[in-house]
Amino acid sequence: MADLVLAVDIGGTKMAAGLVALDGSLVERAMRPTRPPGSDEVGPAGDQDPAELLWQDAAALVCGIMDRLSPEDRLVVCGAGCGGPMTLGGAQVSPLNIPAWRSFPLRRRLADLTGLATFVDNDAKALALGEGWVGAAAGASDYIGMVVSTGVGGGIVLDGRLLDGRLGNAGHVGHVIVVPDGRACRCGGRGCLEAEASGTALAAITGQPARLASAVVVERTGMLVGRALASVVNLLDLPLAVVSGSVALGFGRPFFESAQAEMDQRCGLDFARGARVVPGGLGDRGPLVGAARVGLRGLGAE
Repeated sequence: MADLVLAVDIGGTKMAAGLVALDGSLVERAMRPTRPPGSDEVGPAGDQDPAELLWQDAAALVCGIMDRLSPEDRLVVCGAGCGGPMTLGGAQVSPLNIPAWRSFPLRRRLADLTGLATFVDNDAKALALGEGWVGAAAGASDYIGMVVSTGVGGGIVLDGRLLDGRLGNAGHVGHVIVVPDGRACRCGGRGCLEAEASGTALAAITGQPARLASAVVVERTGMLVGRALASVVNLLDLPLAVVSGSVALGFGRPFFESAQAEMDQRCGLDFARGARVVPGGLGDRGPLVGAARVGLRGLGAE
């Protein structure tokens, strides 16, 4: 009998479900685009409520991946990563990049659907857990995991433990100010990293998808990420930043070289000097592997 984790990832661009083994290997997965705001489609139950349409998409993915279980497989837990903010434990999620979900009861809906013990956390915190489990931060006890994709998020591990914060939202590095009085952010501030360096922001700034960004835009994006990371490194005494997400990994070496150069310039204290920024080691498997780790952490694994 194979024990597996049911993993779910909900993002602003795509949603995914998968089966993850207890050694961190991704056994099965399925993905689909996240329904865009303003969609006028009708769901299979005749529902036109945007929140319910999104849920029907997610539920279909989850049920589809559960159908791939073999008779000898056993699901031990469901773990999910979702954009934030959210209330403690993912009881209610309000992702900035998914306007249809405001105070959506994701944890309860997943538990009701699957019948499994279910645990939900911020998707960037989930990715940080995954990278520390079987990725680029394996063996590290102090680091920040970061996602630069449709939005920007992060998860911080100190002394071997993921920081949760009062309401579970610790690590929102996307709302560190990197350009004083810069672009307006959906959080209500200005000049946040997410408003300047996310895929959504880059598309708005350049008028084209982030994947078509010029060398100048790639370098600036890396510099701004490095600036935000330097603030976190200096604040929390971290030697390592692991950065994933479609924008960061898609931009590749020039992005990481620019981020490292900015960190080198701004991390001048003895304890911060030499802090490194590296690409995530899990690639596009990261969100689901991280979501699985959220589930196992909920069961008591550290």
